[in-house]
Amino acid sequence: MSDLHIWTGLLVGWILYAVFLTGTLAFFRDETSLYMRPELPAAQQREAAPVVAQRLADHILASSPNASQLSISLPTERNPTASAFARSAEGGRRGFSSATYDPATAEKLDARETRGGDFFYTFHFNLHYMPALWARWLVGLCAMFMLVAIVSGVITHKKIFTDFFTFRWGKGQRAWLDAHNALSVLGLPFHFMITWSGLITLMVLYMPWGLEHLPSQADRAAVTGEMRFFLPPARPAGTPAELVAINGLVEQAEARWGAGHVGAVQIANPGDANARIAIVRQQASRVSTTPNYLLFDGVSGDLTRAKDASGPVATTQGVLYGLHLGRFADPVLRWLYFLVSLAGTAMVGTGLVLWIVKRRAKLPDPDKPYFGFWLVERLNIGAIAGLSVAVPALFWANRLLPLELAERGNWEIHCFFIAWAGALAWAFVRPAKRAWVELLWLAAALLAALPLANFLLTDRNVLISLWTGDWVFAGFELTLLAFAAAHAWLAIRTLRHQPKAKPVRKTMAKPTAPKVARAEPATAEPAGEHA
Repeated sequence: MSDLHIWTGLLVGWILYAVFLTGTLAFFRDETSLYMRPELPAAQQREAAPVVAQRLADHILASSPNASQLSISLPTERNPTASAFARSAEGGRRGFSSATYDPATAEKLDARETRGGDFFYTFHFNLHYMPALWARWLVGLCAMFMLVAIVSGVITHKKIFTDFFTFRWGKGQRAWLDAHNALSVLGLPFHFMITWSGLITLMVLYMPWGLEHLPSQADRAAVTGEMRFFLPPARPAGTPAELVAINGLVEQAEARWGAGHVGAVQIANPGDANARIAIVRQQASRVSTTPNYLLFDGVSGDLTRAKDASGPVATTQGVLYGLHLGRFADPVLRWLYFLVSLAGTAMVGTGLVLWIVKRRAKLPDPDKPYFGFWLVERLNIGAIAGLSVAVPALFWANRLLPLELAERGNWEIHCFFIAWAGALAWAFVRPAKRAWVELLWLAAALLAALPLANFLLTDRNVLISLWTGDWVFAGFELTLLAFAAAHAWLAIRTLRHQPKAKPVRKTMAKPTAPKVARAEPATAEPAGEHA
């Protein structure tokens, strides 16, 4: 079990570290997206959902009269803006166009192109620069290795809960093992839940045979509709008809779910006799991700379907998916998600470092390690310290790249991977200890200087944000400074660390045969006295 724990953790540890860290950052996905678009307004008092939905629908349909489909996402406590995408013959790729709107005026908001926090969210299961299907299989394999490592780790460390309360600071390998144990036990149920639920979210990909054996595409669509919000497209009748008022339908939904629990409005075939309108419940108002919506006739306003629940299997999968995403969490619970997931990231990182620490003491010559040891040590530096450089590099690219740059959002991501690749290359050409220290200091500098850059390049610096109560920007920059301090502390600790010399095992002196007396000259002392 010990060998199983060690090798399942090591072989995919670098991918797991990246997946855990980006998944941790994705818990503040909306806040990250707002921070990376400083042109958008700060959070403000929200108007009633029926008023905002009607205002946005009227404005967008007036500006896009040929739209065949319209989906509006309403403002939330975490995102003060509204967004919409429309499908029409005038749309861009595949006929779709999207924009961000001010809910108070229904006017388009001009903001820089960026993927924002969505990049961290998609990377932690889709990776990047490779087909999404392959990436999901690879991440799923790593998640299965993680499950094996968790279970075998509990079996291996029979005193793991006792060791949780024991920490021997500055004791080399023992300190790393204590840290690894403590971080593992701290969030053990969470780590198991987040890993297993990650596999469950993609269960149809990993175990597709049930869906494949259904007799028709309609049956497969019905199963999908039990797990996710999905409405098959309806054909227009070709007869013009006036669209019913949206606000009354939203009011009906709020009477059923509660005020502020409507998340989106979807309109199909507006201006046609076969129009229909779906009012979708906000996902943050419940744990399960199974669909809740009301479907109305778009002309008469009659309720044609109320999707209030799904079957037990779909609900189980939806609850696990919801627990994995954590979108239902209030600010306190979201911070707990973030901190415990960060402990999981550190658990993976300390496990990787512990592999090196345990074997360094056994090297005949630590200055000339064998190739496998050298490779793992460099990959550790590139994966752990390198990712700490790449994340702030993404934010720096967001602030410094020209606003008019074509495909600007993609270039931000390119800068992320360029910085990560550069850090990995640095780890391969520098001595290990120096590479750790230099990359940790670089990460600390990049994180600490971001608030200063924000002060110079935008009008939403940390002081103004604190004064005006803009807690998204203020909290984000204070968190950056906290992480900068943590990386500086790690750099100092690494610089001051002196590995202990390999202890010399004491051996007992071997008994020697008695010496044979040589013949002495006549003038010598008597033999007895000499003895």
